[in-house]
Amino acid sequence: MTPAAGTVFLVDDDPGVLKALTRLLRASGREVRAFASPEEFLSGHDPAIPGCLLFDVVMPGRDGLELHRELAASGIERAVVFISGQGDVPTSVRAMKAGAVDFLAKPFDDHELLSAVEIAIEKDELLRRIRAERTSIQNRLATLTLRERQVLEHVVSGQLNKHIAAELGTVEKTVKVHRGRIMRKMGAGSLVELVRLADLAGIRPPRVQPLVG
Repeated sequence: MTPAAGTVFLVDDDPGVLKALTRLLRASGREVRAFASPEEFLSGHDPAIPGCLLFDVVMPGRDGLELHRELAASGIERAVVFISGQGDVPTSVRAMKAGAVDFLAKPFDDHELLSAVEIAIEKDELLRRIRAERTSIQNRLATLTLRERQVLEHVVSGQLNKHIAAELGTVEKTVKVHRGRIMRKMGAGSLVELVRLADLAGIRPPRVQPLVG
């Protein structure tokens, strides 16, 4: 099975470790961008390039956890593997809670590191697909009229056409027309697919009063 493509953005303040890890990763066929400090990384990191982060935890100034939090706060979502010569339990717990794919204490097995990096790159690939799909959905949502958007919100709540018509002050036939247009514009082949797309877009059904009949 061919490994997922991606660049490893490596940050470690120890020159010997940085050199050894760069050699190991490149020998495994990985593209590597190595940085000796968080500051160098921030200057040279390109979020558009698929791949993962490999951060040393303990570094002068910003540590690896702080660097990862800073990226997340700026809206950059990256899969990360943390490495540390001080693999204490509280630090590893904080790393995993921060969303790390893995936390490896030095010295670690080469195969263990390469496996963690592979998983992180696969996670990055999945995140990118999800973001691309959400962007596509948002673009499709933008083509809906205000009334179609309102009907969509009621449809995904599971309401019947006659109930939607009553809520919006229109007739059932008109709601049916809107539903057909919504399905075409959203590229949904079924109600289940439409609900999935709406959920990915963060659309939540409106609160409605229950109707009898």
